[in-house]
Amino acid sequence: MKIIALPAFRNRKINPYNSLLYENLIALGIRVEEFSVWKLVRGGYDIWHIHWPELVLNTPSYLMATLRAKAFLSLMGIARKRGIKIVWTVHNLRSHEGFHPKLEERFWERFLGMVDGHISLTSIGQEELFRTYPQLRRVPGFVIPHGHYRDVYPNNISRKQARALLGLPMDSRVILFIGQIRKYKNLPSLIRAFNSLPEKDVRLVIAGKPVDRELTNQLFKLVKSDSRIMFHPKFIPSEEIQVYLNSADLVVLPYSEILNSGSALLALSFDRPVLAPAKGSMIELRDSVGKEWVMLYTGELTGDTLSNALEWAILEKRPARAPLDRFSWDNIARETLKAYKKVLERE
Repeated sequence: MKIIALPAFRNRKINPYNSLLYENLIALGIRVEEFSVWKLVRGGYDIWHIHWPELVLNTPSYLMATLRAKAFLSLMGIARKRGIKIVWTVHNLRSHEGFHPKLEERFWERFLGMVDGHISLTSIGQEELFRTYPQLRRVPGFVIPHGHYRDVYPNNISRKQARALLGLPMDSRVILFIGQIRKYKNLPSLIRAFNSLPEKDVRLVIAGKPVDRELTNQLFKLVKSDSRIMFHPKFIPSEEIQVYLNSADLVVLPYSEILNSGSALLALSFDRPVLAPAKGSMIELRDSVGKEWVMLYTGELTGDTLSNALEWAILEKRPARAPLDRFSWDNIARETLKAYKKVLERE
């Protein structure tokens, strides 16, 4: 079996999800190649596996988004003429920024009509997929979880060392947000909730690269009045991820919308408890790993919720390691291979 994937390995430094999946598929004897237009047009592949197709729309320029969308859809048409089956992993149901709603609506209509199989990362995610795009009920669909990141990143420093590197007091209680910063991740809500905490020994660390300067400036204005907040608006390289996660008592995902989150599994891979909204995959993740590892909230994030979650994170009795066996990449690769085979069997 020969797979062309978009992307396969080239986003490894930003998000190792794809490379971990395909390295484990290669170990099962599957040939996987990185997508290029020339390779796809040349043909010879059984499946084109697509991730994040909505990125073609992720530009404020309507002209650029239109050209990119047309080119992408044309490539899908060429792939189908070459006999290549198209499989979509549903990381998101739509673009986060939503720059061009009407164009996006037309894009999805044509895109979905050329999909031969789809993979959701949770059962709840698949239910939301079917509610949003009911036509996909007629297409083979599979639920295969997002894998963990345990042993992917260095993890060999202690909490004491991590806090010393960040300049955090050893006896402080530390709340962390880590990951790319985008509007839907709702950082202003987290900052406002934290501002309302009266305790002097709490710290909030926000680490990640904002997607634009406007968002960066907004967050700088919000954090400057509270000396307890540490804001590092930068890409966090692989070797530094352990510094932030090992310094934290609690990881918070204050997202206003969420279908799936690799950030939650990243935190759990470092055995850090997570506070997240009761939306999307978070409910299923909580049920899978246990209430001692994931706390959920409804409505707007408040100071009381944050305070209770921090107390829970520190005092709750839990095993030393989060139970992540279900999220092992060898299992995920085997399930993905089964999905490929079922798609190829269907005429």
